[in-house]
Amino acid sequence: MTTLSRTAVLLGFRIRQEVLEWSGAWWFLLTLVVQAVVAPLIGLFVWSAVYPDDPGIGRYYVAVVLVTLMTESFEQHTFSERIYNGTLSHELLRPQPVVVGVIGMNLAIRGWLTLLGAPIVLLTAIARQIGFDGWAVLRSTPYLLLAAVLVFLWTFLLSLTAFWTDRVHAVVGFGSQLIFLFGGTAAPIGLLPDTWRRIAEILPFYGMIGLPAEIATGTRSGGSLGYQLVWVAVLAGTVAVLWRAGVRRYTAVGS
Repeated sequence: MTTLSRTAVLLGFRIRQEVLEWSGAWWFLLTLVVQAVVAPLIGLFVWSAVYPDDPGIGRYYVAVVLVTLMTESFEQHTFSERIYNGTLSHELLRPQPVVVGVIGMNLAIRGWLTLLGAPIVLLTAIARQIGFDGWAVLRSTPYLLLAAVLVFLWTFLLSLTAFWTDRVHAVVGFGSQLIFLFGGTAAPIGLLPDTWRRIAEILPFYGMIGLPAEIATGTRSGGSLGYQLVWVAVLAGTVAVLWRAGVRRYTAVGS
């Protein structure tokens, strides 16, 4: 069995384990769903009031709700706490990469959030009489997958600061606000002033939320996969460097 196939098998087992463990936390998961959908729904109501004759606004924000549910990450809770309480040592001694467990829990939580949040998306679309083009939704799949990778890498990167500071929640909270402002949740990127729109289209946050939502709604026909791939490479490289430095510090302190 190759390393890649062995990692895939381990990841599959970990996802199954986490799905079963989280199946008993319905109320907490519903809390996470509400937390995830509030900001996009507020954006929907506000911008629909500003542009009442534009059906694209409603379609965009329904897509943003779904993208948000499918890409949420909570590594500041699921990973950083293990650094603080010292249980990361157990993970480091296991004969598998630590990130397998982190990704497994991430995917399990996202699966539950998508399942529990799907009725909200459906009811909002029905209430607002919003429909989607099936081909546009299908075309958005690779953009959504890369968006999920970007959000995970960004959150995991910020969560690694727990090796150096006990204020990781403030750090990740600041990072989440950048996603909110420049990712397309506070306002569709196309409605921003030109200068801010150009800045937003360069930063990675647009590729996390706004871009897959725009592809799904048909506002954009394609392109920009390279933009997402470049940021995936940048963030993955930064995570690798920070991870090695953090583990050296962790083992040197003897936590």
